[in-house]
Amino acid sequence: MKLLQIAFAFFLMPLLTSNDIQHEYYVSVTEVEYVKDQKSIQIISQIFIDDFEKLLRERYDVDIILAPDNKAEEINTYIKRYLEDKLQVKVNGQKLSFNYIGKEYKDDITYCYLEIENVSDVKTIEITNKVLFDILPAQQNIVRIKAFDVNKSFLLIPDNDECMLNFD
Repeated sequence: MKLLQIAFAFFLMPLLTSNDIQHEYYVSVTEVEYVKDQKSIQIISQIFIDDFEKLLRERYDVDIILAPDNKAEEINTYIKRYLEDKLQVKVNGQKLSFNYIGKEYKDDITYCYLEIENVSDVKTIEITNKVLFDILPAQQNIVRIKAFDVNKSFLLIPDNDECMLNFD
C-alpha cells in the first residue's frame, strides 16, 4: 500500500495538478460556404481557445482572456484585425473583404463568424489560411469549401497555406 501511495505522489499527482496541460494536435477548421440565393460567402472559423488566446497576447502585447462577457468589444477588435491579416478569400482571382460578424465560445473552441456579401458568378474560390502559423509551426488548418453541389476539404500547413476550388 505504501508503494502505491509513493507511486501516486511521484507519477500521477504532477499530471493531475499541472496547469500546463496542452492538447496534442494543433488544428483549426474553417468552413467556407457559398450560398447562391443570398449571394454570400459564409465563413465559420474554429480555433482552440488556448492557442488563440496565446497568439493574441503575444501578437498584440495585451492581457486577453477569451471568455464570454470579458472585454467583448476589445477582443472582437483584436480577432477581426488578426483574421483580416491571416485569412484571405479570393473569388475569380479577386481578393474580397469579409465582414466580421462576431464570435462565440463552445467548450474549448472559439467560433468566428465572417461573411462576404454581394458575391455572384463564382467560378473559383481560393482560400489562404495562415491562422496560428506565426506561433505554432505544427499548426494545421483544415479548410472545407462548399459551393453548388461540391464539398471539398483541404489540409493547409505553413509551407502550403492556399487552396483553390474551380467550378468551371
